[in-house]
Amino acid sequence: MIDLHYVATANGMKIAIMLQELGLDYRVINYGLFEGEHLTAAFKRINPNNKLPAIIDHDPAGGGDPLPVFETGAILLYLAEKSGRFLPAGPRDRAVAQQWLFWQMAGLGPMHGQAHHFLRYAPDGQDYGKTRYANEALRLLKVLEYRLAQADYLAGEYSIADMATWPWVGGAALIDIDITQFPAMADWVERVGARPAVQAAVAGKDTAVPPEYLQKHAVLTPEQWSNMFGEKLLAASDLR
Repeated sequence: MIDLHYVATANGMKIAIMLQELGLDYRVINYGLFEGEHLTAAFKRINPNNKLPAIIDHDPAGGGDPLPVFETGAILLYLAEKSGRFLPAGPRDRAVAQQWLFWQMAGLGPMHGQAHHFLRYAPDGQDYGKTRYANEALRLLKVLEYRLAQADYLAGEYSIADMATWPWVGGAALIDIDITQFPAMADWVERVGARPAVQAAVAGKDTAVPPEYLQKHAVLTPEQWSNMFGEKLLAASDLR
């Protein structure tokens, strides 16, 4: 059994998709992101970074005590290695999959995250940040289009690299990027989205994205801002 400590963001959806693809027994433990329910000492013992998602594997590879794993790239690699699935076996193809996984972790995710912050949440008067991250978000989608014009999937075959990337591309409309301008990417979005496991994660009772997470221009209360971006988030680094 795997506990999935979860919030229905693009990062959370990566892991929900992987668990559905693998058909593993798992339990979803949902947190209120705006309410800061993850900013506790108890959750910090699972993820020292106090970020969601994270998992606890109660039957870890190699046995022993339950194993917590945080950071979505690490979780995807752990589950792929545990199951022997969705990570190519050959060294060349495996390297390609890892490159695109790390590209998502280090580039597409963080830069799109900043674009979402400045375009959807930040107060007025942030023109430099809006332009900087909107341009970088668009540039990274052009990189993705370039790759997907060469191959049906990022590693040639469907892999954890696609699972990591697909949910973030789905949020492009929230920062005013129309992916139909990228035909190879649009086909890939449809192809991945047609997979039964992806559909199950997207529509799942415990994993579907709630409407309040899909506002293009969200207005947060002072408490929500503190939990998401401000003092309460910072204070979680001092929890013991």
